[in-house]
Amino acid sequence: MFETFSYITLQQYWWIIVTLLGALMVFLFFVQGGQTFITIIGKNQIEKSIIANSVGRKWEFTFTTLVTFGGAFFASFPLFYSTSFGGAYWVWMAILFSFIIQAVSYEYRSKPNNFLGQKTFDIFLLINGLLGPLLLGTAVGTFFTGSAFSVNKANIAQISGNLTISSWEHPAHGLEAVLNLQNVLLGLAIMFLARVLGLLYFMNNIDHKAILERSKKQLIYNAIPFLIFFLSFLFWTLFSDGFAVNPDTKMIVMEPFKYLNNFLAMPILLILFLLGVVAVLWGIGISIFKTTSKGIWFAGLGTVLTVWSLLMSVGFNNTAYYPSTFDLQSSLTIFNSSSSQYTLTVMSYVSLFVPFVLGYIWYAWKSINNKKVDSDEMKTESHLY
Repeated sequence: MFETFSYITLQQYWWIIVTLLGALMVFLFFVQGGQTFITIIGKNQIEKSIIANSVGRKWEFTFTTLVTFGGAFFASFPLFYSTSFGGAYWVWMAILFSFIIQAVSYEYRSKPNNFLGQKTFDIFLLINGLLGPLLLGTAVGTFFTGSAFSVNKANIAQISGNLTISSWEHPAHGLEAVLNLQNVLLGLAIMFLARVLGLLYFMNNIDHKAILERSKKQLIYNAIPFLIFFLSFLFWTLFSDGFAVNPDTKMIVMEPFKYLNNFLAMPILLILFLLGVVAVLWGIGISIFKTTSKGIWFAGLGTVLTVWSLLMSVGFNNTAYYPSTFDLQSSLTIFNSSSSQYTLTVMSYVSLFVPFVLGYIWYAWKSINNKKVDSDEMKTESHLY
């Protein structure tokens, strides 16, 4: 089946899959967001344990999706992987470190006689909850603003001398992304979105009146900055110049209102984006103004649609998805940075197993969530996070 697909179709197919994985990962950041409230909403040991176990039972989903996202990106668009992960390594190492301390914290947080103490691991979870979404969002912001790197594919043919294909041209190696306000706005938007999703998840998964009342109060405090940061990033991005590819010469040029033009040129993406935004707002609204536990599903689906459409827009319609501010012509597109047609074809057959994996995840999710977390469970459960 996939042998009949053209090379361009395979490249587009894998951009759709990779960006979908990225969108799912942003939704699963509700775990990171929920972690930041362990000591804010939890006022005693039982309440802290309820919150930690509510999101702790899902942390593997986020970690696995992050690894799958990275692996899929590496296999389908290896030049991006080598350029970004090999050049901007400080920001990626910081992200990885924050996820490592998360895994360690859930493993040892409630272990008896751990020498660091539970409070230390709660601080680790707070660090991961804040830095993970913030840094990842800031890094993704460079898809719209660009990074300082150069690419010389001619070095592939070299047998000696300079064999480096991609070079990072800034001494901060990725950390310079935080100096761009547009990047930081997206990072802050994703961080507060993760906190909003975490609160909505508590309202769906926890059976504890005091925690639910505090979650509803915190939802207002976190939804407002989320909307401010997201809308600021969105308007800045839509009404600024973007990195376009001349379809005839393949040269990278700056185009006014590029990302707005992309949505107008691809109405399906525009519809998905608008549906996603409305769903997120609806999920937040019904959770604030009504007594419901279903807000997480509206906001979660809306998050996936919004992020997915945004990420797809930077790869389609003759757009450089990883632009270079150092050398415009080094910018990466889905056509000049992908694997070979044979590799993408073989991988496409592997992708047919994705629905079965998603089905298993849904089954595991339902099994874990068959009962809401409450105080009684914290007193009788043998395995606590």
